[in-house]
Amino acid sequence: MKKVLKPSEIIIKLLLFIIVLGAAFFGTARTFNWPEAWIWIGLYVAWAIFIAIYLYKNNPELLKERLNTFKKYQKKWDLIVMLSGIPAYIAVFILPGLDIYRFGWTPKLPLLVEIFGFALNIAAFYIIFLTMRANTFLTRVVEIQKDRGHHVISTGPYAYVRHPMYVGIFMMFFGTPLALGSIWGLVGSVSASLVILLRTVLEDKTLQNELPGYKEYTQKVKYRIIPGIW
Repeated sequence: MKKVLKPSEIIIKLLLFIIVLGAAFFGTARTFNWPEAWIWIGLYVAWAIFIAIYLYKNNPELLKERLNTFKKYQKKWDLIVMLSGIPAYIAVFILPGLDIYRFGWTPKLPLLVEIFGFALNIAAFYIIFLTMRANTFLTRVVEIQKDRGHHVISTGPYAYVRHPMYVGIFMMFFGTPLALGSIWGLVGSVSASLVILLRTVLEDKTLQNELPGYKEYTQKVKYRIIPGIW
């Protein structure tokens, strides 16, 4: 019998993530007087709560999978890529505070740029939600879930690109430092994006080799992330 995820477990993990996120922003900035950071955290928490409630009601198994970062039988290359990308992912969230408030490496970006950054994040949240709603096999690790009848998903955002989740993640990576007003934060964005690009290539190759019908799907949906380009 599969273990049922308790609401208390979800709340605890969400609270822990908020604490870590707050430490990354305000710990590096050494101030709580950072309106953009508070707004970003507020938007993220509201989105995370919405996603948790939606999945808990409609797809609790996927929610449980999404809360598990690593798996015992994770492919070695996937584990290596994920671990190697951790410093880049962290940089996206700690560089803005160091840049704007701690060392003042660059002038704070204009308000319109920050608004554009928040818009990118909101769009990213929406794309990620659509992807989760369409794909019940969307675990954090690359695997073929034969026990769950894993098959190709070609509806929703998958009708346009093969890896829409990464589209949302890219938008979040670049939208976050812009929303926070930091140019140097984009260094983390670029580094993290390069890791995700590598994972996209390897994941796509794995799916073509191991998931029945995926090669045929690549003939219909030719682009991995950016329609008309790649």
